[in-house]
Amino acid sequence: MDLRSLGSRLSLAWMLVIWPYIVKSAPLSLDTAQVDRLPGTPYWQMGVAPATLFSASALSWGYRKEAREIRNRYIPNFRSHYDDYLQYAPAVGVFALKAAGVKGRNRMGRAAVSYIASIGVMALLVNSLKYTTKVVRPDGSKANSFPSGHTSNAFMNATFLHKEYGLVSPVYSIAGYTAGSLTGIGRNLNNRHWISDVLAGAGIGILSTQLAYLFVDRLYKDEGDWAGIYTSESTGQRPSFLSLKLGYAHATKPLVDYFELGASSERGFELGLEGAFYFSRNWGIAADFAFVSFPIHTSDRFDLPESQSQFEILTQPMGGLRFAIGPHYTYQVAPKYNLQMKLTGGVLGMAKGNVSVKWEGHDDDNNVLNDEFEVVNFRPKRTWTAGTGLALTRMLNRELGVSVYGDYYYARPLNTYETLPSPLDPQQEYYFKETGRTPFSYFTGGLRISAFF
Repeated sequence: MDLRSLGSRLSLAWMLVIWPYIVKSAPLSLDTAQVDRLPGTPYWQMGVAPATLFSASALSWGYRKEAREIRNRYIPNFRSHYDDYLQYAPAVGVFALKAAGVKGRNRMGRAAVSYIASIGVMALLVNSLKYTTKVVRPDGSKANSFPSGHTSNAFMNATFLHKEYGLVSPVYSIAGYTAGSLTGIGRNLNNRHWISDVLAGAGIGILSTQLAYLFVDRLYKDEGDWAGIYTSESTGQRPSFLSLKLGYAHATKPLVDYFELGASSERGFELGLEGAFYFSRNWGIAADFAFVSFPIHTSDRFDLPESQSQFEILTQPMGGLRFAIGPHYTYQVAPKYNLQMKLTGGVLGMAKGNVSVKWEGHDDDNNVLNDEFEVVNFRPKRTWTAGTGLALTRMLNRELGVSVYGDYYYARPLNTYETLPSPLDPQQEYYFKETGRTPFSYFTGGLRISAFF
C-alpha cells in the first residue's frame, strides 16, 4: 500500500470515528424527530449513511482499476458535461420552490444560511482530503482525484432538498438523490474519478449538510420555521426502496482455461443499483442494474531458456452489465428487520476481451525484445439471464436500511473463442475458432444500503 492510499484510508477512518461523537450530542429537530430516527434510536445513527458510504469507498479501493476497466471496455469514448450542471439541480429546486411559496422546513432566509454553512463544511472536507491524499485521476490529468468534488456537491444539494422538502413529499428526496447518483456515475463515465472517489464524495456531501443543519439549528434555537406542519407516514406501509450494493462474486466453475495454462476466473466483484416499487405492504416489482466482473488469473511468467527470454500472460476480465426485473417480496420478521426475496429475469450484456502475451528478453543476436501482442480473443453475445436472491435488512431509521444480501444468476451466452496471428506461431499451426453456448452462473453476496420512501 502506498502513502497516498494509506492517507486516504486514514482520512476515512478519522471520519468514521469522529462522526458518531459529533452527532451524538445533537439537539432534536423537526427532521430528526419525524424522519431521521425511529423512537428509541440513538442520535448517532443519523450518521450511518455517510459512514456506510465511507466504508464502501475504503472497501472498493482495491477494485477501482477493475471498475474502470469495465467502463473502458463498454463505453471508452464517453464524453458529456451533464454532470457539471446536474449537481446543482436539487439546490436550484429548493430555492425555486420557496420563491413559488411552497412551504418546507424553513423560510428562504434560514434555508440560505443552512445552505451556505453546508457549502463551507463540504469545501473544507473535500479540499483537505484532495490536497492531502493527492490521488492521481484515472485520466492522469491531476493528482487531486480523491474525493470527487462534483459528487460531494451533488449529494450536499440532494440532502439540502431532502431536509427542506422531504416531509412534503418523498418525490423530492427521490429526485434529489437520483440527480446526485447520476452526477457520480457521470464522473466515472467521463473518466475523471475512481469509484472510491465517488462513494467518499457522496458520504461527504450528506455529512456536510447534516452538520450544517445541526449548527444552524443550535444558532436559531428552535426546530425550524414551520415545525410540525407536515407529518410522515409510519415506516413499512409500502417499503419501496432504492439501494446501492457492493459485493463479492463467485462463479460456480472456471469460466475459461486457455491452453491448459491454469487460467481461471472464479472470483470477482459486483457493483450496482437495485430498487423496488411496492404496491402493498408485502409485494412489489424490483429492478436490478449491476456490473459484475471476474478478473482472469494465470501463472505470472513462463521461462524460455533457449532464447533467454520470458513471456507473461495478460488477460482482460470477463463479466458483464446486467439489467433484470421481477417480483419482490418483503416479510417483517421483527420490528426493525425485514426479510426480502426476489425472482428476476432480464438481459446480460457480456464484455468482449482478449488474452495477450508480453514478451521480454533477448534474441540470438542479443537484441532486446520487448513486445506485447494478442493471442486469443473471446466474443460473448448478449443473452437472457435469470436470478433469485435473499436479503436481510436492518432498518436504521425511517428512511435508511442496511442489508446483507445473497443472489444467484444463470445465463448461457453464445461465446466465440479465436486465436490470432502472433510471432510465437507465424504459420498459425494452432489456429482454432470455436463458437458455442457456455453456462455462466455465479453467486454474489455483500452489503446494500437502501433509502426507503
